[in-house]
Amino acid sequence: MVIPWLRDLGPNWYATVMGTAIVANAGAALPVRPPGLLPACETVWVLSVLLLAALLVARAGHWFHHSDRARAQLLDPAVAPFYGCLAMALLAVGIGSLSVGPGVVGERAATVTGAVLFAVGTVVALVVAVAIPYLMITRHKVAPGSASPVWLLPVVAPMVSAAAGPMLVGRLPAGPWRAALLVACYGMFGLSLLAVLVILPFVLARLVRRGPLPLALAPTLFLVLGPLGQSTTAVNKLADVAPTAVSAPYASGLGVFAVVYGVPVLGFALLWLAVAGALVARAARRGMPFAMTWWSFTFPVGTCVTGAAGLSAHTGLPALEWLAVGLYVLLIAAWSVAGVRTARGLVSGALLAVPRAPLPATARTT
Repeated sequence: MVIPWLRDLGPNWYATVMGTAIVANAGAALPVRPPGLLPACETVWVLSVLLLAALLVARAGHWFHHSDRARAQLLDPAVAPFYGCLAMALLAVGIGSLSVGPGVVGERAATVTGAVLFAVGTVVALVVAVAIPYLMITRHKVAPGSASPVWLLPVVAPMVSAAAGPMLVGRLPAGPWRAALLVACYGMFGLSLLAVLVILPFVLARLVRRGPLPLALAPTLFLVLGPLGQSTTAVNKLADVAPTAVSAPYASGLGVFAVVYGVPVLGFALLWLAVAGALVARAARRGMPFAMTWWSFTFPVGTCVTGAAGLSAHTGLPALEWLAVGLYVLLIAAWSVAGVRTARGLVSGALLAVPRAPLPATARTT
């Protein structure tokens, strides 16, 4: 049986899971806890679980019923990087399972669920981080000057694993397993960070030399915030659990590194937030249409919330607490707008309408 509406369901739809889960995860990480915040985060986490389950089934149907289209998407340089969203969706829901899930399903079920999602998400993240760059080099036909912030998605996924792993370190038996997971998370932090540093100059050069992105792609500028906020989150979470896994002086040194690294990186994130916000406002004045790219406003901003919250815990600075709260308000606004517009597009059928046929030769043949 052929299901027409599944034909063009791409991996970019996992961004809805990421953007929803980060609302719960960032809310749980906030240094302040207003009344009703935790129950709201638990509700949003449940919603992210349902979205993930629905999309996993739908994407499996996509590959089964429209395998030709699925292979074409994998060989399309504009679509393939979104496979990083699959890994990050699994990991984001897993983080929520460990942070707010115990209040919904109990400690044991939440831990098992979080561990499974972390394991599967990490495997997918590492595979994607290798496979997509490999396809870009050997199969994709990439035009000069076509670098996009979307290219960051596959290589940022291991950084999300690095931020999720510390939540499991304390749940492992004391001894070498804790140290091994801690070291593995730092390894994923490093490989993701260096890959981002390789790709980001191409993105910046494209913007400077060719000008702003097309209107529909303008929201993807916010994707640059992802590795910045997520890496800051990772080093702070790793520093929190380091004393339980490694001995001094490494544990205290990692705590220092979290602040020394996190403060300037968060500063650059705020600079980029201002630049990207100005460019998006410019695009909005020129008629920027709604598209699934609007979900770029959610997860990256959420990682900056968790990064600021982690730094506030290590420094004790009230200014960082207020920054985390302010960014969370921005996240809630972005998630609400993207969610409502997506639901409206689904009801009308506009978001799943079959687009015009893509141009041929999206991949190399040799």
